[in-house]
Amino acid sequence: MKKAEYIWMDGEFVSWDEAKVHILTHTLHYGNGVFEGTRAYMTDKGLAIFRLKEHTKRLLDSAKITMIKPNFNQEELEKAQIEILRKNHFESNVYIRPIIYLGYGVMGLYHVNAPVHTAIAAWEWGSYLGDEGLKNGIRVKISSFVRSPVKSTMGKAKAVANYLNSQMAKFEALECGYEEALLLDEEGFIAEGSGECFFIVRDKVLITPPNDNSLESITQKTVLELAKSMGIEIERRRITRDEVYIADEAFFTGTAAEVTPIREVDARVIGDGKRGEITKKLQDAYFDVVHGRDKKYEHYLTYV
Repeated sequence: MKKAEYIWMDGEFVSWDEAKVHILTHTLHYGNGVFEGTRAYMTDKGLAIFRLKEHTKRLLDSAKITMIKPNFNQEELEKAQIEILRKNHFESNVYIRPIIYLGYGVMGLYHVNAPVHTAIAAWEWGSYLGDEGLKNGIRVKISSFVRSPVKSTMGKAKAVANYLNSQMAKFEALECGYEEALLLDEEGFIAEGSGECFFIVRDKVLITPPNDNSLESITQKTVLELAKSMGIEIERRRITRDEVYIADEAFFTGTAAEVTPIREVDARVIGDGKRGEITKKLQDAYFDVVHGRDKKYEHYLTYV
């Protein structure tokens, strides 16, 4: 990770190396905290945050779901994210990580008396799954870990605790020589990647599972909007493991992953083993939007 100069903590700018918390911070012990992943891209008009309002709203929704009362509101958090980018004088694309967490003061499972804190870090960060992956696709393993079921967790919250499952799936995939994991739900249908939404293309139809058992993805929503504008037929339905194997194309979407093609799943080559035609069209369109090259979607950008 490339260090920046400052991190925003509860309204104050703190130097990167001094942004610390107590060892008895409640979230560290019990996993109740919520966060966001937001990107800012370098455009011809300077750095611009992509869908700042939507990401900030999801952060606050996550806090509501997990019974945390935020100590800053939507407007204050949006302003803080802009300020941290200005303060650090970034020169390339940036990843922004706001987090609302429970601090030091009480222990035990009853969390409501723990103090609430908010921090925002940002750093220059390239492609999550690599530039090579964006161009030629990645190899994916269907995990032995299933997506945590809705009857035991709250998947609509981007909560700290939810990501232990993803970590284990990702670790398993990499240890087996793959680059990413794909998780099934408890009934055996495709849920999502370790931190991404999943799409396939069959007979020129774009298919992605409903968000019954996955985070409501802002990037997924954007890609579906772009596909609709291109006249691509869309289906939101369940996908089985074996249908993935015979897909013409497949790709992941996410703030970190952006639009990353998948060339292989469980040693089965997807399509012709490279980035597919529809995947490339959507990938190109997405990067045009986030880099400010498509004026139709410029309202999604907040210039810094």
